[in-house]
Amino acid sequence: MGEVCGALSGALATVGLRLGRAREGERESRLMWGIVREVVDRFRQIGGGTIYCRDLVGVNWANPEEVRAYYGSEKVLTCLRVVGETARILAQVLDRIEREMGSAPR
Repeated sequence: MGEVCGALSGALATVGLRLGRAREGERESRLMWGIVREVVDRFRQIGGGTIYCRDLVGVNWANPEEVRAYYGSEKVLTCLRVVGETARILAQVLDRIEREMGSAPR
């Protein structure tokens, strides 16, 4: 329905899988919330200040006519750019996590 961009949601889920809790009673890594904030902030830079899909591509996803028009327009390229840039940000962050934490799971 145009809420938080799926690319950002996926990136944050990946960070959570790497730095979050693995077992009940375990604490997440102290790095996690800072990295989550960094990913969101960097996403806002590439997304023109927003994290919402509907604002990124200018589509009301509840309107079938707008959805059809989206797939035949250049707006798809905006989506592709944002997904690619988000993947790049995630790769950079994961590389840094590995350097800082090594191969330790948490």
